[in-house]
Amino acid sequence: MSPKQTWRATWLVATMLTVALPTVADERPPDGRDIDIRWGVRIPLRDGIHLNATLYTPRGKAASGPCVITMTPYISQSYHDRGTYFAGYGYSFLTVDVRGRGNSEGTFRPLIQEAHDAYDAIEWLAAQPYCGAKVAMWGGSYAGYDQWAAAKERPPHLATIVPVASPYASVDFPMNHGIYFPYLIQWLTLTGGRASQERIFADWRFWASKYRDWFESGASFRSVESLLGSPPDIFREWLAHPHADEYWDSYNPTAAEYAALTIPVLTITGSHDDDQPGALRHYQEYMRSASAEGRARHFLVIGPWDHAGTRTPRDEVGGLKFGPASLVDLPGLHREWYAWTMQRGPRPTFLKKPVAYYVMFADRWRYADSLAAVTGESRPFYLDSKGSASDVLASGTLGAVMGRGQPDVYSYDPRDTSGAALEAGLDPESLIDQTLVYARSGHELVYHSAPFERDTEVSGFFRLQAWIAIDQPDTDFAVRIYEIRPDGSSLPLTSQLLRARYRTSERRPELVTTHDPVEYRFENFTFVSQEIKKGSRLRIVLGAPDSIYLEKNYNAPGVVLDQTRQDARPVGVRLFHDAKHPSALYVPFGAPAN
Repeated sequence: MSPKQTWRATWLVATMLTVALPTVADERPPDGRDIDIRWGVRIPLRDGIHLNATLYTPRGKAASGPCVITMTPYISQSYHDRGTYFAGYGYSFLTVDVRGRGNSEGTFRPLIQEAHDAYDAIEWLAAQPYCGAKVAMWGGSYAGYDQWAAAKERPPHLATIVPVASPYASVDFPMNHGIYFPYLIQWLTLTGGRASQERIFADWRFWASKYRDWFESGASFRSVESLLGSPPDIFREWLAHPHADEYWDSYNPTAAEYAALTIPVLTITGSHDDDQPGALRHYQEYMRSASAEGRARHFLVIGPWDHAGTRTPRDEVGGLKFGPASLVDLPGLHREWYAWTMQRGPRPTFLKKPVAYYVMFADRWRYADSLAAVTGESRPFYLDSKGSASDVLASGTLGAVMGRGQPDVYSYDPRDTSGAALEAGLDPESLIDQTLVYARSGHELVYHSAPFERDTEVSGFFRLQAWIAIDQPDTDFAVRIYEIRPDGSSLPLTSQLLRARYRTSERRPELVTTHDPVEYRFENFTFVSQEIKKGSRLRIVLGAPDSIYLEKNYNAPGVVLDQTRQDARPVGVRLFHDAKHPSALYVPFGAPAN
């Protein structure tokens, strides 16, 4: 449910729920005459509301068998290709308009409604003569989230879930660790009312201009609600909870609910998936809470894909080109998974171990017994400089020796909106454009490593431990890490946003009350697996996000949502790297090959 919010636009891969509007080729078996379609199926819910669905069944099916269901706010016809595909292979497939969308009755309240509604729909489906006693779920993004929502209610006939690119409330939706996106209005426009507004939603130039107007106006983030007229009530409700709390907890499974799951789970995400943070939070929370038997039933696949690619892989994402091994037959993997978990078939051959991950630019899949086992060693690269690191062409260094230099300094004035026009005109699809990195020289800090002496796999999660002093009570940081090839080209690795007031807890804001250096731990970078080529360097960039695609922090002590240009406080930032304050980037080197 999120936009193509890219490295250039929002400085991070991780944003919120992304809409992957169907643009894929027909993947069903070649003969389309072997399926039947029933449109306008009515599903009764416990409170008297009826949901609308489209049913795809194998023609002439002699007996009932396992069924597959997906629930979507994007109108049931969106997944026609998936319905025909699975029905063509013998599975009855039901694509359902969620409450208040399409032809379903009721009022749409994003996400929170899906747990009980999905329970009722699954149990209704299991009772139909064409289905039988076992139901699986399919879908990604919103339809990945609602699989976790349904599973925590434990419908008796739910046999397995395959949550793909699934957001986790408060982690990557509707904010990124306490930082909101104006994109919320774009998405609420798409899902408002009962019709589909796909063309309005997909006009990125229009939305970029709207975000630019808001950004340059100096108005508060709350004013975003009026970008297209009357504000949705749910937008105001979300803004009443600007960080993780009990409200957002109610959207996600509890530790006890994860632990109580007894069904097999296959989680799928991508290195460039906007909702990777949510998908992996669900995975990690489940693995932390589940029994040994439960953990053995949970498999994880991380490809090189973007959000849409987690359903239908492409070998090119944002200007990055991957090899043929990246083009996994994910619909086929779903079929094999359903056959294994519901029909006593063999385990899918692709799932050699519990964790499968693709090493970008090596074009190979690797396997591990756990997500932690992907990383063989986390090695510190210490930040240092010879007096200044505020220019991409005259940067500081990343090295094995602890830094000795004086602190590096940059300033950020939130009243300066001169970069908005440039950002609004840049292609939001590109992952390799370096325009803004160069345009912001002098206003952020840049450090480069020495060239790598050999091709080297980096797999896992980066961490940054940085000693930073600011002269205001709050500010936002964006950290981006790249591979810089010998020819100067830039390949994104990972990124993270951090609001200073959430430096110690994402649940309890704490303003900065000192001008002395404070240790900041950046530990929410996205997962990456990439082969760094011989002669390449690592680049780390730290600065203010200052983007038209993000809530603006004016560095003032009040609630950020309410801050305007009148509250703005220019901030001076000093990054220390000496013996007393050793700032270091911890690089996750891949586990040795077996």
